[in-house]
Amino acid sequence: MRSGELTKVYEPNPLLEALYRRFFDRIHVDEAWARRVRELCAKGPVVYVLRSLNFIDFLALDYLTKRHGLPRIRFVNDLGLWILNPLGKGWLNAILPDSRVTPADELEDALSQGGSAALFLKRPPGVLDIAAGATGGRGLKEGDELVRALFEIQRKRDKPILLVPQVFVWSKFPDTRGTEPFDALLGPREWPSPARTVAQFFYNYKHVALKLGDPIDLKAFLAESAEQPDAVVVRRVTYAILRKLERERRGVTGPAEKAPERVRQEIVRSPRLRHVIDELADEHTDRYTLQARALEMLAELQATPGRTTIKLLEVVFDRLFQRIYAGVEYDPKDIERLREAAKQGTLVLLPSHKSHIDYLILSYIFNIENLPLPMIAAGDNLNFFPAGGILRRGGGFFIRRSFRGDRLYAAVVDAYVRRLIRDGYPIELFLEGGRSRTGKLMPPKFGLLNMVVDAALAVPDRPSWFVPVSIGYERVIEGASYERELQGGEKQKEDAKGLFKSRDVLRHRYGRINMQVGQALALPEIAAELELDLATLSPAKRRSLVTRIGNRVMDEINRVTAVTPGALTALVLLSHDQRGLSHSDLVTCSARFLDVVSRMGARTSPALTTPTGTLRPESLREAVQLFADADLLEIRYPDGPPNSEGGAGRAGPGAVYTVVESKRLMLDTTKNIIVHFFVERALVAISLLSLGNEDAPLDAVRERVRELSRLFKHEFRFRADAPFDQIFEQTLNTMEAVSEIARSTDRIAAGAGRDGWSGRDWLTHYAAILRNFLEGYRVAARSLKLLLERPQTEKEMSKKALGIGQHMFLDGEILRWEAVSKPILASAYNAFADQGYLVHREGKYHSSPALADEAAVAELEERLHGFLPPDKV
Repeated sequence: MRSGELTKVYEPNPLLEALYRRFFDRIHVDEAWARRVRELCAKGPVVYVLRSLNFIDFLALDYLTKRHGLPRIRFVNDLGLWILNPLGKGWLNAILPDSRVTPADELEDALSQGGSAALFLKRPPGVLDIAAGATGGRGLKEGDELVRALFEIQRKRDKPILLVPQVFVWSKFPDTRGTEPFDALLGPREWPSPARTVAQFFYNYKHVALKLGDPIDLKAFLAESAEQPDAVVVRRVTYAILRKLERERRGVTGPAEKAPERVRQEIVRSPRLRHVIDELADEHTDRYTLQARALEMLAELQATPGRTTIKLLEVVFDRLFQRIYAGVEYDPKDIERLREAAKQGTLVLLPSHKSHIDYLILSYIFNIENLPLPMIAAGDNLNFFPAGGILRRGGGFFIRRSFRGDRLYAAVVDAYVRRLIRDGYPIELFLEGGRSRTGKLMPPKFGLLNMVVDAALAVPDRPSWFVPVSIGYERVIEGASYERELQGGEKQKEDAKGLFKSRDVLRHRYGRINMQVGQALALPEIAAELELDLATLSPAKRRSLVTRIGNRVMDEINRVTAVTPGALTALVLLSHDQRGLSHSDLVTCSARFLDVVSRMGARTSPALTTPTGTLRPESLREAVQLFADADLLEIRYPDGPPNSEGGAGRAGPGAVYTVVESKRLMLDTTKNIIVHFFVERALVAISLLSLGNEDAPLDAVRERVRELSRLFKHEFRFRADAPFDQIFEQTLNTMEAVSEIARSTDRIAAGAGRDGWSGRDWLTHYAAILRNFLEGYRVAARSLKLLLERPQTEKEMSKKALGIGQHMFLDGEILRWEAVSKPILASAYNAFADQGYLVHREGKYHSSPALADEAAVAELEERLHGFLPPDKV
């Protein structure tokens, strides 16, 4: 050191430096960490404040600050290493320290030299400390004197000293209530000894994280506390920093765990559940019997996450997803938004539901990104051996599909959900109830959401964030079973036999998974929209609050759903009536549709576009190859196979693609993930083209669009944020601005067009996207003649209508095989019931007075047939 310098930086020898690099480079550091610290250093000296004295923490922090080019650490508390102290002044000074130099002097020198400092606030209790009465869950005072020294240093300076809370999370597993056998020797997970830290690092090296809490401007803090004595201010600063550190740590580990038996006992003793038990008790069933039954229900319901199972699932999922998927796409900015929301309150994750993989994907991403794993609400149909036990140990809790009439079970589920919310666990539930077989969102079900909202309202001091999540697939692993169900087959019950059959899944590839996170919704925000007071909600107002949340979530999922190569390719392949589509036409049409959704502000998959937002043609070739390998389409080269590697069986320029008719339903599931982006324009296009003239009266087009919107009320989610006339006008303005249509005061016609298509070309392509839905409704209309004979059960009606549809397809009356689909027929019957053509009563369809004879049936079918767009696109 130069004369007058009291501190120096730590320079490890080459062997230690290589060792540090090998291990500390694996630590997960937030992208913004270095940038944020650098910004703070520009304002004044930085003091990194850590919680528990641990030389491993210091060595890691010292290494990372050097790696990111930040001011060097020149001071740290006494690490208890004696002559091995990294910032010591040699072995002689360690044996005979200079009593004239205090730690406070060294701290001031470090900051004066332009360096930074590391300050540990607490010391982990050792065996002797615990024997003397200290607890393993609380640290011992360590840094109070140095905090006082910082006060004096700050009072001499104009620039602020920035106290920056830092925490290394060496284990992502949650803390446990009470002590474990090795805690006395190695320290608990929240106050680990160096030995435990090293062990945690090797066990959890993929997920070790460095987190930065909100900094404290010491100059401003002292100014606000000028009237208080330093002893009080030290406690305030220490408490504020410890609270920030704990919030960051819990943002990774989640809430502390208790033994499952203890949790069940505490839930049964909760006031609301006790009240229900007391009310249900009578001379036939005493209170103790009901309590025992409630405990059995909780054991059947409860998630019991296990560290070993989660670690095993991490390995299995890594290999599984790498084998059958080309990647899992998500936006890091979405993860940071979730991380910040999780620090403030409880996350209620509300993903779309298209596959059983949905149960895994959020946990998989959260595990990678060091977020607490969610507790997942699953149907009890998945609680079979061995999957049930694995899911339960991975965070799943199982709820009966229906518990109407069982008041005790409803109260038990309610109490359990309340406990999860109160403890701060992220909760994942599927608003649609079951998996969508069509790729489109299904209407929300409000039962479990109602319980979650009630639980959130009961904990007003802890915000709950309702988070819409879109999960999209280029192919779902259940594609074959969905196709069978869509054509009238019975849903297969989940069991161990089906699980082992699913090994066939491993022989195929399923493209990419894409996850998008929408805007998180808070109860006060939704209540303000409805002008509700959360403190005085009547049952009716509470229902309106839950309904608004559910519908807002579903709309937000649609809004943030990403356009993927698979979805865009499927949409183009299914929206033309040629026998084959050339590769060049696929690319051209896809680029034009991509431009449409990009103008809407839709999100796109990173694989689909270049950094500038233009189409990446190779992504379409990959998607076509994915579908061809699954035997969904055929690849032909009319001019002879290419000379390139792969030959005639590979997609690419010069190829013509033909969709296998019997597999169109499987492609339709992929197409429907993004069909909602085109519905409004398609309805305008269908209405205008169906009028047959070069131009048409604006009022006639408007009324046709209104009629189709009512017809498809159960098919698509329409905007609820504006009246029909306003949405219609906005759609016309958008289409007119890009020359797809032209209009005068009271007339509308096809526009001049753009990008190589005429206005009529654009309208024809839009209309073709919804052709299968119109044809499906036509099939449903013809099947209404069955009701003239006698009422039909839902199952009978569906089976017979599917047969009618197959005949219509084979006879050439309809063009799209995917029109003959059970869900489309069901939506059509709901629409016909709304319009008075049939009555749905006691599980059967009945004819109505409006459906008096076959002429009425023929008239309805002809009206629908009149909407159909031209046959060729």
